Amino acid sequence: MNDFIEQRIITTVKDLLSGRVNEILKDVIIPIPKIEFGNYKGGTVIVPVIALSTCERTEKERIIRQDVYSLTITFDLPENRDSENYLYAYSTAVFIAVSETPTLGGIADRAVVT
Repeated sequence: MNDFIEQRIITTVKDLLSGRVNEILKDVIIPIPKIEFGNYKGGTVIVPVIALSTCERTEKERIIRQDVYSLTITFDLPENRDSENYLYAYSTAVFIAVSETPTLGGIADRAVVT
């Protein structure tokens, strides 16, 4: 694995979440906890967990030596009446933000939300 590119991907995703995704969420009708990174506790912010791992490459990707990664963002929310709405809002905002910059600012050939 290439640690430098992996760190750049994680940093870019964190910036995307705490920047553009928060901008998208501020326009939602119900108040949604902001995404922050750090040692926060309580219900006013959410600290998602980002996990990056390599994926199995296709024959074409092996030939052209292209790295393939899978990135998982986990939003650990306390169970309450709005938890499901929050999850839908976060996932939609992430989809919109990644759709606006599918190359993650030029560090990836293509990013896809599934």
